Amino acid sequence: MSFIDVHDSERPDAPTVLLSAGLGGTASYWAPQLTALKSRYRVVVYDQAGTGRNKCDLPDDRSIAAMADEALAVMNATNTDRAHFVGHALGGLIGLDLAARHPDRLHSLTVVNGWAAAHAHTKRCFELRLMLLEHKGPAAYVRAQPIFLYPADWLAKNAERAAQEEAHGLSGFQGADTLKRRIAALLAFDATPHLADLRTPTLISAARDDVLVPFSMSEQLAAAIPGATLDIAQWGAHAINVTQPSGFNATLLKFLDANS
Repeated sequence: MSFIDVHDSERPDAPTVLLSAGLGGTASYWAPQLTALKSRYRVVVYDQAGTGRNKCDLPDDRSIAAMADEALAVMNATNTDRAHFVGHALGGLIGLDLAARHPDRLHSLTVVNGWAAAHAHTKRCFELRLMLLEHKGPAAYVRAQPIFLYPADWLAKNAERAAQEEAHGLSGFQGADTLKRRIAALLAFDATPHLADLRTPTLISAARDDVLVPFSMSEQLAAAIPGATLDIAQWGAHAINVTQPSGFNATLLKFLDANS
């Protein structure tokens, strides 16, 4: 499948890590993690349905469960019986659904700046982003996106990179209808009834300065999952794996190694 990338490890018979992006949905989001992970793990990344190289029309009732079924299909297509699943935001919700319905397919679960059910503040942020999309169009939506992803100081110091990402995001825009359906799916998701029954080793990673998802949501998520490990960085914002790759990668590898 042309929307799936498999990066073989330097180690024979290495366990597989499956990386699932957030709302953007594309494999390229995880570029800052690939080198560190490939030294010890086989890495699988993919473009979620409707995004990147995997453009397609999504049904009106697109759900997180359907996205989790897609992740299982990716595992099957890459001959992956079990994987360490790492998901960012929406990708983390996919992982929570997998852990609830298919725990036998997971070695571990890592949720980065995710939630059990959307917080009122997060809903407000997405409502604003949808208003930009509806009334000002994709260019305004894409231009505003870095404000929700990155710390202000980091963004100021990386203005050229942000401009390049904006141009790339606009040229590869997933489409208004697709985006609306994916946002509706993440807002409708609620893992709360299943958290106490989860037994998959779980890492909850968050940033204290995330302006899209309050870090308290990660605290609540970790408290509700038996034995979950909670790691909250002081800064890094919503895209902490991009803004703080060294620290994020070190924490992730320590967790994966302990559960392999």
